[in-house]
Amino acid sequence: IFQIPVTIDDLEGKKDPVIEDPEHNVYTRFMKSHRCYDLVPTSSKLVVFDTSLQVKKAFFALVSNGVRAAPLWDSKKQCFVGMLTITDFINILHRCFSYVYFTLFLVKHVQIYELEEHKIETWREVYLQDSFKPLVSISPNASLYDAVSSLLKNKIHRLPVIDPLTGNTLYILTHKRILKFLKLFIAEMPKPSFLRQTLEELNIGTFKNIAVVRADTPLYTALGIFVEQRVSALPVVDDKGRVVDIYSKFDVINLAAEKTYNNLDVTVTKALQHRSQYFEGVLTCNRHETLEAIINRLVEAEVHRLVVVDEHEVVKGIVSLSDILQALVCGGGVQP
Repeated sequence: IFQIPVTIDDLEGKKDPVIEDPEHNVYTRFMKSHRCYDLVPTSSKLVVFDTSLQVKKAFFALVSNGVRAAPLWDSKKQCFVGMLTITDFINILHRCFSYVYFTLFLVKHVQIYELEEHKIETWREVYLQDSFKPLVSISPNASLYDAVSSLLKNKIHRLPVIDPLTGNTLYILTHKRILKFLKLFIAEMPKPSFLRQTLEELNIGTFKNIAVVRADTPLYTALGIFVEQRVSALPVVDDKGRVVDIYSKFDVINLAAEKTYNNLDVTVTKALQHRSQYFEGVLTCNRHETLEAIINRLVEAEVHRLVVVDEHEVVKGIVSLSDILQALVCGGGVQP
């Protein structure tokens, strides 16, 4: 559950020694003192899709440009109306096969034809009307605190920075970009005591009902878990629950890159064979490591999450970038 960070003003005179600790809210104050514009690079790649573009071409363009999402421009309305993300690709694939799984190839072929020929606007208006979200954006003059709050409140991973005067999208803010920016200045700021506390002490991360798959799990089943449980990655475990790999939403885009999205009967292991040769393995941590160590690992590895394991490498939880940002914005953010 998203919790709006509490400030001294919100307490209306109520005493709380933790909140009044000047070091406790150092990162909140930092984010309030910097604007979204401060994170916009001098030069960067921004891919924009018109909603009249075919779905197939859009996802191929994501792959060829090495990006995970793109703002959607509606020529009729002359404004940006949303984002096309890998989650959309997964939703479309899952919907296509939701009632044709294990059926004749001919039926599957018809469904894939629809995927390849439909325009983005058709999918948004007809097929995805119950799942796509209206565009959430932010002004370049808004604070980073507002950006983090918007990301967490709306449970999104990408926030377009749109110029209110021109209506142009300047940049796409992400959890990773914000945390990396903060990390650049951490050494110059007072170090809050909660950085030396462990994940277990701070209760940061998800440790209940962790969604996992096995090496022989059909790809279609994995996509169903992404859609139904709204998770961004699935640890791949062996018979003893030990993590051996991870299948993330980003890996699904390889189906578009390899043009293999018409065969979702393959196993997760088979699908992962198309992964980049630069994959360095699953990054893990344990509940007894400090928040500072976790932040350093996430930023240095440039990953979106760490799999929390015990001494036997058995999966116990997941700690994500959004978990970390919520903790920092909340000044430690211990959840009940």
